[in-house]
Amino acid sequence: MLYIFDLGNVIIDIDFKRVLAVWSNLSGTPLATLTPKFSQGETLEKHECGQISDTEFAEMMCDEMAVSLSFEQFAEGWNTIFIDVRQEVIELMNKLRAKGHRVVVLSNTNRLHIDYCSEHYPEIAVSADFLYLSHELGMRKPNLDIFNYVLAAEGVEADQAIFFDDLLENVEAAKKTGITALHVADRNVIPDYFKSHDFSLPAKN
Repeated sequence: MLYIFDLGNVIIDIDFKRVLAVWSNLSGTPLATLTPKFSQGETLEKHECGQISDTEFAEMMCDEMAVSLSFEQFAEGWNTIFIDVRQEVIELMNKLRAKGHRVVVLSNTNRLHIDYCSEHYPEIAVSADFLYLSHELGMRKPNLDIFNYVLAAEGVEADQAIFFDDLLENVEAAKKTGITALHVADRNVIPDYFKSHDFSLPAKN
């Protein structure tokens, strides 16, 4: 079987409010003023597809939010999104691989976050066979193409893949390709799934 894990709020807890709090502090902009101006819209999507650089992303976001931040200050806040790794998921990923299953990460992300994760949370990459990252692939979830790309790259049929994501729209998109997909609405979803699904048997060839 191929097990596909999203990154944020699946393998590692994230919170955009932490980002805004740092930007507010560094820029002297009241949080109440900054928050409604922050959007996970077109600029973020372009960055996650690798269409704009980190510096361009920072400049465009600062313009949208009307705040003055150096690139270093922007990056400092941007990387505070991460809280901590869900060790129970890391353990499950390692167990799956030990039993011969293929385990990969599929994430809408960007170079700034991946560089930070590589340094501070190296266990994520160590516990996965491969990382499929939107900014490297030039496409992002919920586009069906990215799911089909992963299936083709892994050489498996959709009915041999299971996907975990915290966003319902991504889960629904994966289901359209035939992948079994679970909405990770809270941190109990993945451990509970494996309590009721036996993955102790070796993967089928």
